[in-house]
Amino acid sequence: MKEEVSQNALKTGTSIVGIVCKDGCVMASDRRVTAGGQIVVQKNMQKTIRINDYLLMAISGSASDAKMLANILSAELRLKELTTKSRPSVEESANLLAHMSYKNIRTPSMIPPIVGSIVGGFNEDGSAELFTIEPAGGIDKIQNYDANFSSGMPYILGLLEGKYNENITVKEGLELAKEAIQTGIERDPASGNGIDVFSVTKSGIKHEVSQKIVPQYK
Repeated sequence: MKEEVSQNALKTGTSIVGIVCKDGCVMASDRRVTAGGQIVVQKNMQKTIRINDYLLMAISGSASDAKMLANILSAELRLKELTTKSRPSVEESANLLAHMSYKNIRTPSMIPPIVGSIVGGFNEDGSAELFTIEPAGGIDKIQNYDANFSSGMPYILGLLEGKYNENITVKEGLELAKEAIQTGIERDPASGNGIDVFSVTKSGIKHEVSQKIVPQYK
């Protein structure tokens, strides 16, 4: 019973990516949700979630757990703002999410709460940062680019390995992130249906690309 429930849980499959640029950072994701990685059940899920005015979270893994983590993170950060009269840094926010992920995956459940994520945002001094959080709760600051444990990761990292450079601008990063997600969609059956690309700079968070992918039948 437990194995059957786990196999049929809704999963985001996913191609997600975070790219560090010299003037900010870029995050992107596809839109497909599958049941057990086999059947497409949703074609328009926003996988890069705006947590608040200064933080984004790109998700992969269990769809329900990912959304719940995003909601809890948003509430916890707002509570911290109200109680401390200050805004948490991107690193503090990412560490909080890593702590929640660490606890969740070690809690007995019929459906393992497996969620990988990339957190990006800008601090009060205007600096932008990216962190990757593995499903087991490990956290690392992204120095160049990462695709977490998304199913499109092998294809995305292969592309970025040859095309990324440390002097890339956000404008260039937007195009590279879009190409990376397109590459994941082309090769990974659990990714598809659309692309969303966000920029994170000292000017704020912007939803730069919102593209629906519709198959054409002849």
